[in-house]
Amino acid sequence: MGLSRSGDVVGIADDALTFALEASRESHPDEYMGLLRGEPAREFDVDHDGLLVTDVLIIPGTESNPVSATVKTSMVPNDFSSVGSIHSHPNGVLEPSQADLATFGKGQVHIIVGHPYGRDDWVALDREGKRRSLPVYDVELDDPEDFFDFTQADIDAELGIDGDEP
Repeated sequence: MGLSRSGDVVGIADDALTFALEASRESHPDEYMGLLRGEPAREFDVDHDGLLVTDVLIIPGTESNPVSATVKTSMVPNDFSSVGSIHSHPNGVLEPSQADLATFGKGQVHIIVGHPYGRDDWVALDREGKRRSLPVYDVELDDPEDFFDFTQADIDAELGIDGDEP
């Protein structure tokens, strides 16, 4: 186990990787592109100081075709938990192109997913496009559907309203 700084990306959640593989498969034959969000690994009982990739952000207005994907930078959220990018190569090549390298300046980790989008059809890269280790962790992530799981009583309590008032 190597030492890492608290802001280093130490791995990716299995659910985030599975989502990216499925999204890449659904986008085929066009490229898929998204941004990676990380959270403190210790929040998921991962024995590392650093960040765990937990989410793949889909950016509205992303345009893609079989050889490229372009994110509208004006639509990228101002999100301090963004740690890199992910995109697919429908041709299956897991090496970054010159265009890929030009986009790797921001973020610590960049993932390329290749056709046929199986569990072993991806690589993690650093800013310079060199392969890096990115272990996959089977951790329990919050269910995004839970965000919508609330009642009127929950809303009233949040607003400080007594539910018995007329």
